[in-house]
Amino acid sequence: MPHPLAADVRPALDDVVRFGHVQAPAHRLRAYQTPVARAVAGSVVDGRGMEFAAVFARQSGKDEMLAQLCAWLLWRYQQIGGNVVVALPAVRPQGIIARDRLLARLDGPYTAGRYRVREGTIVEMGRASVRYLSAAPTAHSRGNTADLLLVANEAQDIAPDTWDAVFAPMAASTNATTLFMGTVWNSSTLLARQLRLLAGLEHADDVRRRFLVPWRDVAAELPPYGDYVRRQMALLGEHHPYIRTEYELEELDDDGILFPPERREPLRGSFPPLSRPDPTDPPGATYALTIDVAGPEESGLQDAALRALAPRRDSTVATVVRIRPSSSLPSYDIVARYEWTGTPHPVLHDRIVALATRVWRVRRVVVDATGVGAGLAGFLAATLGERVVTPFVFSSASKSQLAWDLLGLIDADRVQVCAPDLDADAEQHRLDRRFWQQLAACRYTVLPGPGKLLRWGVEDQRLHDDLLMSFALVAVLDRDDWRPREARGITSALSS
Repeated sequence: MPHPLAADVRPALDDVVRFGHVQAPAHRLRAYQTPVARAVAGSVVDGRGMEFAAVFARQSGKDEMLAQLCAWLLWRYQQIGGNVVVALPAVRPQGIIARDRLLARLDGPYTAGRYRVREGTIVEMGRASVRYLSAAPTAHSRGNTADLLLVANEAQDIAPDTWDAVFAPMAASTNATTLFMGTVWNSSTLLARQLRLLAGLEHADDVRRRFLVPWRDVAAELPPYGDYVRRQMALLGEHHPYIRTEYELEELDDDGILFPPERREPLRGSFPPLSRPDPTDPPGATYALTIDVAGPEESGLQDAALRALAPRRDSTVATVVRIRPSSSLPSYDIVARYEWTGTPHPVLHDRIVALATRVWRVRRVVVDATGVGAGLAGFLAATLGERVVTPFVFSSASKSQLAWDLLGLIDADRVQVCAPDLDADAEQHRLDRRFWQQLAACRYTVLPGPGKLLRWGVEDQRLHDDLLMSFALVAVLDRDDWRPREARGITSALSS
């Protein structure tokens, strides 16, 4: 009596999608996944040695497609032999996760119990293998051959020089098919470079090599996915870098300007600055201070006199933030700013405490505790209480996350800045003008690597970033729960 799968063997050998339907029926490839799987499989089988790029919206199944493709290649070539090489930015955890997904897909009717794992990152079936290799610059991945398929997964995080020197030659001897996968991010990545190259080849011969699947294509087949992305867009804003790159598949370059006009203009509020809490505030509204700290001046000069002598002198800036809670997410209004230049930290301490307790009765003080700010942050915490004072230490990672969080607030229209009038408040108007100058001069670079670290700051040598950094600390406030409480203000915090 023939095996129940016998009738399906020949169709499955010829079609990677048919193979997946039998091998992993609960994970059948969707309509947007099948074209790239079939195109890559066809190039491997026919020995055409083509290059492809697959860029899917985040969490929409590019790795599932790759796992089923690799499982099919192992099964089809187990007697003939051949190697698949999958390069990733790191073997742990990315390579191990990819390996485990492949092993799960191999536990199906065609291949269960017929594969083995060697050295932790090599999956073999008969004479065929899939090898997961690190593309980190310090890894030792030379010497492998990809005679069936060479894959750059998360190619945006693989250095082009490393790929060209170490991995591209692995496909040379057999002219193996190559597949680039990942998220575009900016035009300097390996993936973006290959997309440009493949676009030129497509134009020349009209053969599809790029498979770009933005979130709407996924949502058309998977409505819950669309609901999730729309929630993310409502939370972060349609123009947030994560939305643009991970879901819309757009490059981020924008000339490296972190706050272009279309991001600055929605920040402009129509309300004037305040000198103390507004009695007409909505119920539940409260206040906070966010402080960027500068060092004191040994000469004894301070404020306007010091700024006149040294225009580039950094200042300590406190931004007053009105938090307006809602049933969903709070909004933040910048209602005033204070600046101290060269002021000794004991004097700063007293002035900030007076503002926090006697003027604004704030619920939170976020203070830069980096370097010279550490001492001031400690004294403020001792006076106002650790429940009120939140120290923030700037590092490459924390500053990057601060920028991502701030962009999320801005792009979701949850931050607005007061509009000072020159005649009514010359000092607030002066600080406001400098703030917008710093914002417009801020540039960014997305560093290579899986962490997506954002390096950003004011590059205009005539400006500082003190007002901008004080403003950016508003994003730290959004990590708190601002729903109305029975007891409010620093007085309550100090007495508890």
